[in-house]
Amino acid sequence: MVNENSEAIELNSIIQKSSLSVYNVLSSRGKLIFFPKKGILAQTAAAKGKEINATIGIALEEDLTPMRLKPIAKLIKKVRPEDSFSYASSFGNQQLRERWKGLLYEKNPSLEGEISLPVVTNALTHGLSMAGYLFVSPKDKIILPHLFWENYNLVFENTYGGELDPFNMFINGAFDTESFAKKLDSVGVGKKIILLNFPNNPTGYTPSDDEVEKIVDIIKNSAEKGNQIVVIIDDAYFGLVYEDGVYRESIFSKLNNLHENILAVKLDGATKEDYVWGLRVGFVTFGTKNGTKELYSALENKLAGAVRATISNASNLSQSLVLAGLSHKKYMKEKQKKFELLRSRFEEVKKVISDERYSKFFKAVPFNSGYFMCIKLKDDIDAEKVRQTLLEKYDTGIIVFGKLIRVAFSSLRKKQIKDLFENVYSACSELADNEPK
Repeated sequence: MVNENSEAIELNSIIQKSSLSVYNVLSSRGKLIFFPKKGILAQTAAAKGKEINATIGIALEEDLTPMRLKPIAKLIKKVRPEDSFSYASSFGNQQLRERWKGLLYEKNPSLEGEISLPVVTNALTHGLSMAGYLFVSPKDKIILPHLFWENYNLVFENTYGGELDPFNMFINGAFDTESFAKKLDSVGVGKKIILLNFPNNPTGYTPSDDEVEKIVDIIKNSAEKGNQIVVIIDDAYFGLVYEDGVYRESIFSKLNNLHENILAVKLDGATKEDYVWGLRVGFVTFGTKNGTKELYSALENKLAGAVRATISNASNLSQSLVLAGLSHKKYMKEKQKKFELLRSRFEEVKKVISDERYSKFFKAVPFNSGYFMCIKLKDDIDAEKVRQTLLEKYDTGIIVFGKLIRVAFSSLRKKQIKDLFENVYSACSELADNEPK
């Protein structure tokens, strides 16, 4: 067993005093982790600004700017060398963190109460892993809809030893809140982990306003029974909602100030919201009722410690580029243009998929947002055979999950959408004709 460091003990004491519930949902790793404020980091900080500073773990030019190769530096003309070539903090760029926190309130007008300062991660997957690091112990069950991104298996089960515990996602074309409630109530009172992803990957579904109210009530009722709940909120596709009556904010807004036994952990980022997938800039933000600055600071320190223990820090250059983009006067105008383009593709999918002919072989799973939608094949059709046929004969690629086919309309030109569904229909028809009578 690893001995508990004095700095970890100090952070745990702060968390226990501020919220025993939050302390109790920490994993064994989460209780042991801390961000080191002594040793090398402390000594480096103490030497900052000194005329002679031999503490920095990078190489410098004679003018004391970061050493760099000209062929690479020429590609990065508008970013200062210290904002691109040198290390970033394990917490992330301070200005970027403050800007993102401000945007959370702007993008979620009903968000009330204090929240933590977001900590920067290497995009969403790393954020999920950091949530697993802090909150998932071996054998912990993670409650989530049965239609989920397959990388959750790798992150939470293979890496941290948790167990995904799915509930049914849809009933009669709507979110199955009853199944969720039963799952949350299925075992005794104690620590509960919930994982929600809206817009959902793979389905492209976000609950309606009414459904969100029911989900929130279910979680609150569970907390009132004495359950200590951490809700991990995967907001990778936040903001991409295309229909009226669909909840447009993050469910984090509803959960942040809901109950002392609920810790909401928001995972989001510029990756998909701002169309910079390769820059790998994500954020983790904490929220709980009556959360104090001391509590949030302790959680931020633990998270930064986990970042330091795994990747040291996220890309400084990427963070600087994202900050510049978020601060640009044309940011919102450009973002709206991209949203409208994606919505036009969504609307084309809705139009095309309404063709009654397709019901012979497949039907659409509810969708209203995000990058994706799914179709469910009839029971007598082999989805993998459809995928192979599409690849070999129709020059078409799709993703298969069991009986579902996922379509990423985000990556299709509008004129390709009808062709795609026609190809799926033709492949299904071909396979049906070849089946023994």
